[in-house]
Amino acid sequence: MKLVVAVVQDQDSNRLAGALTKNNFRATKLASTGGFLRLGNTTFIIGTDDSLIPSLLDIICYNCRSREQLVSPVSPLGGNADSYIPYPVEVEVGGATVFVLPIEQFHHF
Repeated sequence: MKLVVAVVQDQDSNRLAGALTKNNFRATKLASTGGFLRLGNTTFIIGTDDSLIPSLLDIICYNCRSREQLVSPVSPLGGNADSYIPYPVEVEVGGATVFVLPIEQFHHF
């Protein structure tokens, strides 16, 4: 048994949630915020059998693509303003950060 924690951009979360449901994966969705750009993310928590991990990773990869986007950096509050860039910059957003963890026990009540 594995626990998969997938952090995806909000823009990809509804598409991924639909694909997970269509492929019979149960998931818990949590709202989260990224640290660097402070943009909205969704964290999916999924428990599944070891044999289904490759299929699950394919679904996540297919539905969570990275892309370039212009973002306005948030000004530092009380920090060093020397490194602050006051104009929008193009950064790569999207994709998914996925953690696969071993689980000793799983209970569903």
